[in-house]
Amino acid sequence: MEYKKIKPKKIYEEVAETIYELIRSGQLKPGDKLDSVTQLAENFNVGRSAVREALTALKAMGLIEIRQGEGTYVREFETEQITFPLSTAILMNKEDIAHLLEVRKILELGTVFAAAQKRTDSQLKAMETALEDMKLVNGNEEIGEKADLAFHLAIAEGSQNPLLTSLMNHVSGLMGETMKETRRLWLYSKQTTTYRLYEEHASIYQAIKEQDKELARSLMLEHIENVESVLHNFLAKTKVKSE
Repeated sequence: MEYKKIKPKKIYEEVAETIYELIRSGQLKPGDKLDSVTQLAENFNVGRSAVREALTALKAMGLIEIRQGEGTYVREFETEQITFPLSTAILMNKEDIAHLLEVRKILELGTVFAAAQKRTDSQLKAMETALEDMKLVNGNEEIGEKADLAFHLAIAEGSQNPLLTSLMNHVSGLMGETMKETRRLWLYSKQTTTYRLYEEHASIYQAIKEQDKELARSLMLEHIENVESVLHNFLAKTKVKSE
C-alpha cells in the first residue's frame, strides 16, 4: 500500500487556516473586527510576521479587508468563495496575484543585481545545490517546488543585504504557493518542461557567477514575466474576475 506523504505546514498557513475555519463556520461573521496583529500573535503563540502573512493570504481570498488605521474586518462574501482549499483560493484573485508579482519584480530584480556583485562562494554553492535538486526532480514536483524557492532565497542571501533577505523571507510563503501552482500549470499545459525550468534558473545562476549584473537582472525579469504569463493565461481561461 502506498501512503501519501505528509507535507509539514508553515506556521502562517496554520494561522490562516484557523481563521479561515472560524469564518467558514460562522464564528467570525461579515463586519466582525479581528484582534490586532500583536494580539493574534499572542493568542496563537506565534511571531507577528506569521500573522501578517496569514492575513495577506486571507485578504487575497477576499475574506478580510485591512483598513488603514482602523484594523482588520471580515468582508461580505459569497458562500462559494470558501469552498476551495485554502492553498488554491490564495491564488484566485487577479489583483492580488498582480500585486505579488509586482513585489517579486521589485525585490528579485534588486536582489539578483546585488547578488551578481556581492555573492560569496558559499552562497553560489547554495544556488548550485538548489539547481541540482531541480535537475534531478524525476517527476517529484514537491522537490522541484522546494528547490525553486530555495534558489530564489539563496539569491537574496547573496545580495549581502539583510533587509532584502528579510523582505524576501517575509513573502516566501506566498511566493512558494505561486511557484507551486505555476510549475504545475506550466507542465500541465505543456508550455515548457521541467528541464526548461531548470535551464531558466541555470542561466540566472551563470550570470550571477560571472558577476554580469545586467544580464542577471534581465534574465530574472524574463523569468518572472514568464510566470506572469502562465498565471494570467490560466485565470483568463477560467474566467476568474478580479474584485
